[in-house]
Amino acid sequence: MEWWIVTILYEDNHLLVALKEPFILSQSDGSNTPDMLTLLKKYLKEKYNKPGNVYLGLVHRLDKEVGGVMVFAKTSKAASRLSEQVRLHKFEKYYLAVVKGIVESDTYKDKILREEYQSKIDKKGKDATLSFETLDVINNNSLVKINLLTGRHHQIRVQFSERGHYLLGDSRYGKKGKYSLALYAYHLAFYHPVTKEKLVFENIPSKGYFSKFNVKQLLKK
Repeated sequence: MEWWIVTILYEDNHLLVALKEPFILSQSDGSNTPDMLTLLKKYLKEKYNKPGNVYLGLVHRLDKEVGGVMVFAKTSKAASRLSEQVRLHKFEKYYLAVVKGIVESDTYKDKILREEYQSKIDKKGKDATLSFETLDVINNNSLVKINLLTGRHHQIRVQFSERGHYLLGDSRYGKKGKYSLALYAYHLAFYHPVTKEKLVFENIPSKGYFSKFNVKQLLKK
C-alpha cells in the first residue's frame, strides 16, 4: 500500500498531522497490515528525496478499527515535547461515537485492566475517565461526543459496553454490524512544540453509522 492513501492535514519542519483510515495500524505489528508510521516515512522519503532511514516519532495511537486525526513528530525534540503534553493531559482529544440505546450526557470513571487482546473493567486495573455529551438520538442509537481524559486500551469501547451501550459495529465488545466500528477521533488540539502556538485539527466523519446523523450541524450547536 502506498503513502498517498494517507491525507496530510498539516506539515512543518517539526510536525506532521494526518488522517488515519480505519483498519490501518498506528504502527507496525510485524504483520503485513499497512501502518501509518511506515506509510508516512515513505511519504517523507519520497517528497524530500531523503537517503537512508527517515525519523518520524509516534506520539499517540489509535486502535486499528478507529479512524481520525493523528500527529507525528519529525524531530526527536518535537517527539519529547509532544509526549510530555500527552503525559500531562494537555492534548485535547475528542471522539465521536454511535452507541446502542439512549444515553444521557455523563462522566464515566472506572478501572480498566488490559489483557492480551482486549480489556475489561477490573478493580486491579488503571484509572480510566471519559466524559461525553449526547448530540442526537435516531432509531434508539445515540450520537455522542466524547472527551477522552485517559488513554487506556479500548477504553471508550469497554466503558460504554459495560453499561449496556456498546458501540455500533463493535464485534469485540458488542455485536458485528452492517458497518465498521462507529468511533472516530475527530478533534485533536495541542501546543506546537517549538512556537507554543495552540493548534487545532478536526475532521468530521460522514460514512457508515455516522451517515444517519447531521454530524456537522449538530457540532455547531
